[in-house]
Amino acid sequence: MAAKRIYILGGYQSDFAKNCTRERQSLFDLFSDTVNKGLTSAQIDPKDIDVGHVSNFVGELFSGQAHLGGFFGHVDPALTYLPASRHEAACASGSMALLAAMADLESERYDTACVLGIELMRNVTGKQAAEYLRPAAWAEKEWCDTPYVWPCAFDQLIQQYDTRYGINHDHLNAIAQKNYLNARNNPNAQTRNWTFNENSFTTDETENPTVIGNIHRQDCGQISDGAAVVFLANEKRAKAYADKRNISLDEIPYIKGWGHINAPMLFSEKMNLSSSNPLLFPHIQKLFKQTLARANINSLDSIQGLEVHDCFTITEYMILDHLGLYPPGQAWKAIEAGVTAPGGKLPINMSGGLIGGGHPVGATGIRMALDAYKQVTGTAGNYQIDNAKNIMTFNLGGSTTTCASVVIGKS
Repeated sequence: MAAKRIYILGGYQSDFAKNCTRERQSLFDLFSDTVNKGLTSAQIDPKDIDVGHVSNFVGELFSGQAHLGGFFGHVDPALTYLPASRHEAACASGSMALLAAMADLESERYDTACVLGIELMRNVTGKQAAEYLRPAAWAEKEWCDTPYVWPCAFDQLIQQYDTRYGINHDHLNAIAQKNYLNARNNPNAQTRNWTFNENSFTTDETENPTVIGNIHRQDCGQISDGAAVVFLANEKRAKAYADKRNISLDEIPYIKGWGHINAPMLFSEKMNLSSSNPLLFPHIQKLFKQTLARANINSLDSIQGLEVHDCFTITEYMILDHLGLYPPGQAWKAIEAGVTAPGGKLPINMSGGLIGGGHPVGATGIRMALDAYKQVTGTAGNYQIDNAKNIMTFNLGGSTTTCASVVIGKS
């Protein structure tokens, strides 16, 4: 049975360089401002929204606030009684909200959904923020003896790559440099105005100091405040939206395919499961295959770019390794050949990704979908990919525990 098309009518992203606390903006202020600006940008009347979905990982810890679906009723009188729910899956929270909203529309319970991802994270010290992010792992069993949970986790991934295949940190530095350079072209990127020098993307301890093990400062994604929203519609509502604007329904992007898979929480168990497999995370390869199959796309030749989860440089390297462009362990060949750079065969993270663009955890999956929408509508500005017809995302939570992907394109 063919899947029902779910269209994206538009959306909005906040400026990820903003420090909400310094600007005396609360979590609700960020929520309300993003929804309202999204409605304006997409030219949607609030009364036409039927259901709300919010993605947020750790609002209780950073801001002392939970139950975020109740905020819709304070944004606009038309949303007073809007049915809404919140979704949490660590850094993949946004994708879970997106998939849940899709299911709502596919079931025909509702016709239009507002999907918002939000996180406020810059109101505490870096040390405290790292501790608040610990629950994305198995808190009582993994990396318990370090305050640097996630640098430690992804340092272990680098060690695994080095043991199985060998790895050159120059290739990880190249990923960081690419994503920071891409961020310069994104008006919402957290690091767009940062400056670097000739030693910033080396192992120079002054310009790129070690965080832990093989992880250096430029290898790390950002702690960010931010929100992103997209508006989804079923075909009936999308057709009415198109008619109102005197455009063809074919001009509105839709979600062509999707994937969602979970692996056991423990990193060590993931490694045990892949010990006899040439890939470190075979479940990620399975995810990509199911996403492309659902989109009726036979190969990556039909994908013009990706927005992926580079919480660390090794994460983007790992994702590239599982796409199948080269044999396992040889992702470096794509980096050296410029495949993933702007103008390459498969540009990755033209937005700057999490390293250059920023990573408000609950907003990331939604922001990726929004950037994919911008690419296929030709509205990505200075980071536009030429002739972008299909863009794929990849969003993960924990040590690849929750993984999700979508392909967004037009007819």
